[in-house]
Formats: sequence, structure tokens, C-alpha cells
Amino acid sequence: MLNIKELKKTDLHCHLDGSLSAITLSHFLHRTPDFSELSVDDSCTSLTEYLKKFDLPLHCLQTKANLELAAYTFLKELAADQMKYIEVRFAPTLSTQDGLSCEDVIESVLRGLEKGKSETGIDYNVITCAMRHFAPEQNMQLLDNMEKYVGHGVCALDLAGDESKFPNPLFHELFEEARHRKIPFVIHSGETGNVENVRTAMEYGAVRIGHGLALIQDPDLMQEIARRGIGIEMCPTSNLQTHAIDSWNNYPLDTFLHAGVKVSVNTDNRTVSNTTMAHELERIQKLYGSDDIIRQVVKNAEETAFKKQ
Repeated sequence: MLNIKELKKTDLHCHLDGSLSAITLSHFLHRTPDFSELSVDDSCTSLTEYLKKFDLPLHCLQTKANLELAAYTFLKELAADQMKYIEVRFAPTLSTQDGLSCEDVIESVLRGLEKGKSETGIDYNVITCAMRHFAPEQNMQLLDNMEKYVGHGVCALDLAGDESKFPNPLFHELFEEARHRKIPFVIHSGETGNVENVRTAMEYGAVRIGHGLALIQDPDLMQEIARRGIGIEMCPTSNLQTHAIDSWNNYPLDTFLHAGVKVSVNTDNRTVSNTTMAHELERIQKLYGSDDIIRQVVKNAEETAFKKQ
């Protein structure tokens, strides 16, 4: 069997605010947070319980200094996971509560990541997240603010949040504008049971789709996603913890792969899910008993990354 821990890794779906270690947060809080404040395990009861774990890190990510240090330590800590490239995402608007601009937030994170890269050699890109519960003008403002950083540390726009309450068609104008400006985008879609969000993400021009579990409901759409080479960013541990799936027996990763879909395996939230890329890949290795699947998802991640490996 492959030695997963020594494998050089690529993570395409990782949220900064959900991936700050207790050590990092202790610098901001002047105390060491408990596991229960930051993380869940596989006994997590609901998505609501899961999302509560973002409150504390977001509270800390409201100054330039904290954002820079958070990004720096985040990248430094990835060295232990044998990471070679990561696309880290966050919603800049969520860090503007104390007067920072979106530009301040993006630049602070980029400074921290660049410092971490210089010390570790780990390469990175940033994906900025619009939020489904924000007013349309807030998300359009983010598009305005992030545009000048595209190709200079930022690689794409994303849309995150409650897709059942705020489905993709509400954001058609945002993605039309992104396409007009030639800003690439990915979209969280199909994490819950609505396969139509996966379809609209494809139709709007998403380069990759976050989670995409609902794709299992539509074999024809699955084939079209495969034909177009659209990446599906799967996050096994968080999918179980948030009850996006009810058991590993129903995890569709192998079905997607057999259909030719370019599935990658990712962490989603390293701290909230108490996971690493090694842990995610080991879970898949154990679930399917196959190194071929590991080789394929690693290859898919490299091929669907914004910076080709």
C-alpha cells in the first residue's frame, strides 16, 4: 500500500477560517482554546453544530496583523502534511467587521502566505468567497475588490453558504459578470441534495464544483460533467460530519471516478473537521482498499488545480 504520509499532496478545497490551529488562535486569544470550541468529530450531530466552530476564528480575523499571522502559520503548518500546493479560500467580507476593506483583508492574507511560502516552499493560490446570505451588492463589491489580484495570488471566485435557502439561480448575474471580466470561478454546489445546483454551476461556467454529492442523482449530468472535465472537490470527513452523507457505504467517490469525473479529495476545514490531507487520503485508501484510486484523485487534483503541477 502507498505510504500516504510521505506522498506530496495538493489540496484544492480548504477554508482558512476553518483551518486555524489552536496554537495560532492562542496567540490572538491569549489562552489555548478547547477542542470543543474549534472542532467536531464523527459524532457531530448537525451542520448547525459544525458551523458554530467558525465563530471563534472569525472573531480573531478582523485585523491586518491577525490575518497575516493566521495565513503565515497556516501555510507553515502544512509542511508536516507534505503539502506541495494548496488553494486556500476565505470570504474577505467576513473580516471587515472592524473597519478593514476587502483589499486590506486580501493583501494581509497574501503577505502571510507569501512569507510562509518563502520558508516552506509550499506553493499556493487564494480563492475569494462570495456568500449566499449576503446582499447582491456585497458580492458584486467583492468581485470589484478582488479583480486586481487575479493572477497575483488570487486565482478564482467562489460561492459558499446555505445552498438550500439561496440556490444558484439567485447568483446568475454575479457569475455572468465574472465571466464578462474573465475571472474564473468555482461554486459550492450539491453538498446538499439539490442536483439542480450542480447543473446550474456547470451551465454558468464553473471550472470546479465544491462537494457535488448530489451529482449521484443524475447519471446523464455526471457524464456531461466528466465530458467537460469539470473538477469535483470532494471532502470526505466533513461530508460525514455535516450529514451530507449518512454513511461511508453511500459515499459516491468511486462511482464518480468510474464515470470519468475528475474527482479530487480535499480537507475542507482542517481544524473544524480535525483532519489533514493524509487523513483524508488514508480514509479513502481504507474505504476502497485501492492505491489506484489514491493515484487517480491525486492526479485529478494536480490536473484541475489553477496552477498546473
